[in-house]
Amino acid sequence: MTNIILGATMKSTQSFRPTLIALAIAVATGQAIAEDTIDTNDLSTLEVKGQTYRNTATKTQLDAEETPQAISIIDGEVLEERGVESLAEAVRYSSGINTELRGGSVTRLDLFNIRGFDNDTVLLDGLPLLYNEWNLQPQIDTAVVDQIEIFKGPTSTLYGEMPPGGMVNIISKSPQEDAANSVEITFGSDNKQQIQFDSTGAISDSVNYRVIGLARQKDGQSTTAEEERILIAPSLDIQLSDSTFLNLNMYYQNDPEMGVYSSLPGQGTVNKNNGSRLSSNAYLGDENWETYEREVLLFGYKLEHEINDTWSFLQNVRFTQAKAKQRNTYGLGLESEIAAYLDSEYGNTYGFDINDSSTYYRNVYSTDESSKGINIDNQLAAIIDIDNVEHNLLFGVDYLKLESDVVYKDSGLNVNYLDPTYATNNSVPNLTKAYFTPLSIDIFNPDNNSLSSTLTTYTFRDGTLEKEQLGFYAQDQMRFDQLVVIAGGRYDYFEGKDLAGTEIDQSQFSGRVGALYELNNGFSPFINFAQSFEPVSGSDRFGNTFKTSTANQVEAGIKFQNADTLASVTAFSIVKSNVLTRDPNGGTYDKVQVGEVTSNGLEVELTKALTEELNATLAYTYQDVEVTKSNDGIQGNTPIWTPEQQVSAWLGYQPKQGSLLGASFGAGLRYVGQMQMDAANSDTVPSYTLVDLSIGYDLAQLSADWQGASVQFSVSNAFDETYYTCYDTSNCWFGADRSFELTGRYEF
Repeated sequence: MTNIILGATMKSTQSFRPTLIALAIAVATGQAIAEDTIDTNDLSTLEVKGQTYRNTATKTQLDAEETPQAISIIDGEVLEERGVESLAEAVRYSSGINTELRGGSVTRLDLFNIRGFDNDTVLLDGLPLLYNEWNLQPQIDTAVVDQIEIFKGPTSTLYGEMPPGGMVNIISKSPQEDAANSVEITFGSDNKQQIQFDSTGAISDSVNYRVIGLARQKDGQSTTAEEERILIAPSLDIQLSDSTFLNLNMYYQNDPEMGVYSSLPGQGTVNKNNGSRLSSNAYLGDENWETYEREVLLFGYKLEHEINDTWSFLQNVRFTQAKAKQRNTYGLGLESEIAAYLDSEYGNTYGFDINDSSTYYRNVYSTDESSKGINIDNQLAAIIDIDNVEHNLLFGVDYLKLESDVVYKDSGLNVNYLDPTYATNNSVPNLTKAYFTPLSIDIFNPDNNSLSSTLTTYTFRDGTLEKEQLGFYAQDQMRFDQLVVIAGGRYDYFEGKDLAGTEIDQSQFSGRVGALYELNNGFSPFINFAQSFEPVSGSDRFGNTFKTSTANQVEAGIKFQNADTLASVTAFSIVKSNVLTRDPNGGTYDKVQVGEVTSNGLEVELTKALTEELNATLAYTYQDVEVTKSNDGIQGNTPIWTPEQQVSAWLGYQPKQGSLLGASFGAGLRYVGQMQMDAANSDTVPSYTLVDLSIGYDLAQLSADWQGASVQFSVSNAFDETYYTCYDTSNCWFGADRSFELTGRYEF
């Protein structure tokens, strides 16, 4: 099984080099021709992409391998082989990205660290999923995923506001002309039960449909946790005329339960607490204050019109409605930590016992959130030859708007109460141990049903979060013989408002330029310069509003492609500027915008067919990420969630003859290096190595009566390795325990 997928290519005078799977999508007609130089029978499982598919790195149908910037592609067959359930699991074997940052028990959020920078913005078919940056993030299930593309480095030239490390774009499954239906039933660890169906085909000569549905129920990793999901995703492709094509798509998802969100202290997880550690299913919340309900409705369309033989227009639109309710607890810290802090800051422990490291103090809160928004991306494209140079022109205007109402309630035991000055100035109860004791819990003998569901809470935030972005962009991807040059620029207007009423009104230009040269031996060296930006809210102590935070990247590498190999080696250097840091002449919370973070790294990716039956993938990441400017005492430190090294490898074996014909075997290894536990780099989180396994079998090999039936068994973390992730010393999570699932599939 392979993840080598090629799109439509620019015209070239060099001879065509066949690939393991070559997919050419004609720009004008949208029809596809596929060819496999090893075994053409494999093409029976290859799905032709939708007519409106656009390569993430260029927003065109051009081959990703022609793009002078790093991009990783994971196809649907790979996801099925590995038994992937979430987006976080899907990107495990890619270079430059660290995933599952909140461990194995928190599954409601898609959060990544790419090239040393955190990113919680996920795109679906080229449009950002509108996340309110509180607790309401639309989360796409892998049941509808055809392909995942990880675009590395700054991407603002095409997509506007984005962290500098890169982005993840989900390509959804599209309607097909040929009829195909499937039903899957899955059973697995944690009492997992799931049923899924997928149906596609032609309604008429001009209309194709697809409907995907899923229902899933399972226990979460943590004690008391449960997860439930129901989704339905219908779509239509309509050929309105010879030159006009319309795709209508909808995605509805209801998550009645999505596990826990609370964390655990570093003492008892990463580090021993009185000589002991907690179990990996430990939970310090309360089942009366741990619920999360989410409902998401996405409706959109993609309209493509061929104006003439040169120019075409694409409009991609999506409307979003979502809501979520949650009750949760968060930790204030162990009693010994609170006492040590108070003693060091104020010379008084206020009754807390500095020797008590088993009592953990918590707070309860709730949120009620709803979002509505719209994305629109208008693209005008053309292919023009001028003086032996082919120009692939792209002009675009995109717009997004999000409004999200949030009501946040808290029990009143705010962490700020640990500051006696705050307590006095804000007329809150005196700081005493007794005040916090009702919400305490013993970490080694927890009672997870001790809090009343009717605890009194107070409204701390009740407002509307707003975000609006308008961007104008242009790009020219030029080919002169074997040289490909890309140049693009974009100007964005960004306005926003947070729940405190702080407004943002910023604008920014972002650019990209790069070159790639295709040598006749399959090697293609490339180099690029790219920029990104992120809006920054707030103001300094003089009332001056902050500027956007910007980043510049220089990247160079080499890509290789022949009949059985796809490989790349990439080196990069990213500098992020205008980062907020403490004002050395101001108060505790005053900030100035002089901080800087630098990320330098090397990435290697290889996909190779070793034989007709055996294929391998390899990914390696080295990164040196450092806070290079800061007034917060962390200059020279490494940010959290940024391991220096990561290595992953997957070996797949699919016999073509003999007694094992019809079977498939896969084994993977993932290594994630040591990470810092907190911004102060006061401690480290150990490295870990995990093993994943997969076995599949086509039951038609047993009997012709079983034609279309297959089974797949997959295991994640096969040796049940214990590992951790941390935000700081008070907030850590266990990694995902060993899990398995058995899926029966019937195609008809």
